[in-house]
Amino acid sequence: MADDHIRYDILAQEALRGVMRKVLTEVARAGLPGNHHFFITFLTGAPGVRISPRLRERYPEQMTIVLQFQYWDLKVTDAGFEVGLSFSDVPERLEIPFNAVRGFYDPSVNFELEFDVKLDTDEEGEEEEAEIVSLTAPPKPAPADEAHSDADEAPSEPKQGAAVVSLDAFRKK
Repeated sequence: MADDHIRYDILAQEALRGVMRKVLTEVARAGLPGNHHFFITFLTGAPGVRISPRLRERYPEQMTIVLQFQYWDLKVTDAGFEVGLSFSDVPERLEIPFNAVRGFYDPSVNFELEFDVKLDTDEEGEEEEAEIVSLTAPPKPAPADEAHSDADEAPSEPKQGAAVVSLDAFRKK
């Protein structure tokens, strides 16, 4: 197979991140239209990610956030986005570079983007590549003793690469 000197794989990833950037920019300007809402999975240890030590301890590898009803101060730049969310009634400010995002999913229209995320190089100088997981896996119900707002994260599952948030947790009863 010929060497890909153009690096179409990198160009395609950048273009898809541009789709996410454009959508979030519009939402920051005008709010969420209709029933649209987003599940965004990102690596918590990626360069440039800023989250509280409490969240980093609880989610040392990755977490999924939901932008639906209770978020504030969404700001989008060329490199990433910032957003205010509440986790167990504690307000938090998150800064997430687009390069740390593994998945972007809008379940209202079944639209999904998956991204390759490169981690820092290891001791041998080889790049580690994050495992890509599908965000369309069937949601697992939230534990009965744990109340979630739309911005609360799902419990992490160490055997699977991503935390999946149950849509049932956000429905009015």
